[in-house]
Amino acid sequence: MSKLFSPLEIQGVTLKNRIVMSPMCMYSSLNKDGMVTPFHMTHYISRAAGQVGLVMVEATAVQPEGRISPQDLGIWGDQHIEGFKLLNEQIKSYGAKSSIQLAHAGRKAVLDSNIYAPSPIAFNESFKKPNEMSISDIKESIEAFKHAARRAKDADFDIIEIHAAHGYLINQFLSPLTNKRQDQYGGSIENRYRFLSEILTAVQSEWDNPIFVRISTDEYNNEGNSLEDILYFTSEMKKQGVALIDCSSGGVVPAKINPYPGYQIKRCETIKSNTEILTGAVGLITTGIQAEEILQNERADLIFIGRALLRNPYWAKQVADELNETIDPPTQYIRGWR
Repeated sequence: MSKLFSPLEIQGVTLKNRIVMSPMCMYSSLNKDGMVTPFHMTHYISRAAGQVGLVMVEATAVQPEGRISPQDLGIWGDQHIEGFKLLNEQIKSYGAKSSIQLAHAGRKAVLDSNIYAPSPIAFNESFKKPNEMSISDIKESIEAFKHAARRAKDADFDIIEIHAAHGYLINQFLSPLTNKRQDQYGGSIENRYRFLSEILTAVQSEWDNPIFVRISTDEYNNEGNSLEDILYFTSEMKKQGVALIDCSSGGVVPAKINPYPGYQIKRCETIKSNTEILTGAVGLITTGIQAEEILQNERADLIFIGRALLRNPYWAKQVADELNETIDPPTQYIRGWR
């Protein structure tokens, strides 16, 4: 059997294969209330029917002011639990596991309300200047992640991913490019890590299942976090019991990036070997052969698929054929898959 279609057990949760639907913002809570809509049901369930091993729901705001846009999904209130619970029931009926990415946009929120960040620096001239978070604001956000984890548990998710990448709030605390604080949450690398550390502790007080963390492994700026800094963060996360590092890049400050197939894999591989932690590879992975090479050469443990799954909900079937694998289809699709 190919490694892509072999199961993987992660802290008591077994994925039937190594294909993950990467979290991708859909901007489809059109009533601006953060609720799951019929679109979300169709979108995520179809990928589970397509035999993805893990379906990860898009960046979901732990506070209303933490939305990237007014149309983002939310998990800041108990009213959100029921929709996610119904969604998970259907995802799991096709043999997939489910995950939710807990997020706060920080200074990259595009909202009419006040927005918040570790330091009062706008992302660029088109973005609003954020309010610098007080210690009280910081503690409130940490509590929001804690309560979001409890709601994720009540909604029957299998895995939580903490969004600490792409220049959103946690990433803003981690990076010296965006964190100019002079208190216990800024300055030294230990202080810049403190916000994420306290979020992980808070989440773990409500959550027993695996926790993934998505980070930006490269900030594409010489004044930003170095690879050595990134390895410090991943080592600390491992000490705190994080199960997997989801290795993306960029988004902290405006930067020109030259993406190419597998352009984020090198640092993913470095984190895996240096930190001795599971990693997820993401970024212009489009074929089964490419995914299999990454896994067989132990450059990553899971393959996160984004745009390719937007184009084809049955990408798993496509690459199974490519790798001469037979996968079990939903009963309704047997005539077309065999």
